[in-house]
Amino acid sequence: MAAGTLYVVATPIGNLEDVTRRALRVLAQVDLIAAEDTRRTRKLLSHYRISTPVVSYYDAIERRRAPGLVKRLVAGESIALVSEAGTPGISDPGYRLVTAATQAGIKVVPVPGPSAVVALLSCSGIPCERFLFEGFLPARGAERRRRIAELAEEERAIVFFEPMRRIGAMLGELQAAFGDRRAALGRELTKVNEEIIRGKLSDIARAIAGREPRGEATLVVEGRREKRPAERAASLSGADFEAAVCELRGEGLPPAEIARTLAERFGLSKREAYRRLVETRHSRRDGF
Repeated sequence: MAAGTLYVVATPIGNLEDVTRRALRVLAQVDLIAAEDTRRTRKLLSHYRISTPVVSYYDAIERRRAPGLVKRLVAGESIALVSEAGTPGISDPGYRLVTAATQAGIKVVPVPGPSAVVALLSCSGIPCERFLFEGFLPARGAERRRRIAELAEEERAIVFFEPMRRIGAMLGELQAAFGDRRAALGRELTKVNEEIIRGKLSDIARAIAGREPRGEATLVVEGRREKRPAERAASLSGADFEAAVCELRGEGLPPAEIARTLAERFGLSKREAYRRLVETRHSRRDGF
């Protein structure tokens, strides 16, 4: 191990076999391991017969513990930072220690590995060439509702974390704001009781209704795919619209029926379809 180096080490999200050989080597050779959950980390260390000393490093003590760890790094010790599961700093403690270490001139080295986000995306069946990691939504009502409303316009797939005890309510909130989009819910990922539920938000809500609310869930929701009426109107070809108007006039339909048919055919509101119909009439100067 390089003296005075902070290693940010990803650990299994469930199955202990998912740890990398490099991660095991680092954990065995550093001077100290700073762990979000010492019980969970000691289980991993015991399984692989690693006896490196462990200190706690969780949210409530992160701010006051980081300076002491940086002092040890400056003194030449090597430290591995691990979270309860997955990669530190991703909705887990780590940001303050990494920031303080870099400001002190300490080398920070990533040791990548398991990720609940990537694990679920890879088998979700949701297009995820681009995605947004949202993590945990705000807990407070107004702030939470505002953020969900903002995300309703997001075109990339969105990944959330949420405790299972609240996932039912969250699915309802998302469906109300997003519509009934496709999604995938992962729970107990990589563990014996792993479950991945795919379908629309309403399908997933029905599937988990009455379940025992244990642990945390990872949820991926497809991005907004359909354009809003104003966007559709802006991108609509005038020639296509006029051709459709001529076709429907040739069938002898009244203006109101023509507008309704145009709205359905081009995905417009009835008001927008009628407005464009009137514009077409004026531009042709030949009435309806």
